[in-house]
Amino acid sequence: MFRRAFWFTTGAAAGVWATTKVQRKIRSLAPDALAVRAADKAVEGGHKLKDFALDVRAGMSQRETELKDALGLSAPPEGDRLPELPAQHRNRQLGGTVHSPYTYDRKEDH
Repeated sequence: MFRRAFWFTTGAAAGVWATTKVQRKIRSLAPDALAVRAADKAVEGGHKLKDFALDVRAGMSQRETELKDALGLSAPPEGDRLPELPAQHRNRQLGGTVHSPYTYDRKEDH
């Protein structure tokens, strides 16, 4: 008698466990669940891409500072005027306008 009750209980527990496992898998493969999972992965990928872009920008900034130090451009020029570049000198001789390389251009941010 106890033997039959043991196997009956074991079978019932295995059936409940298997049914629960199958139901979870079916719910995870539903279109809504797949869409949510895909959206989460896309957001996670966007965050990783943003972090990468920030790292690249920081590296560029650091390298630019190193190059300016190596070329001696980090110290402010002596005197009231900034040094004139060859293209600016040529434009001045031709009567053109001189655009300073130190002016801010909003288009560069995009």
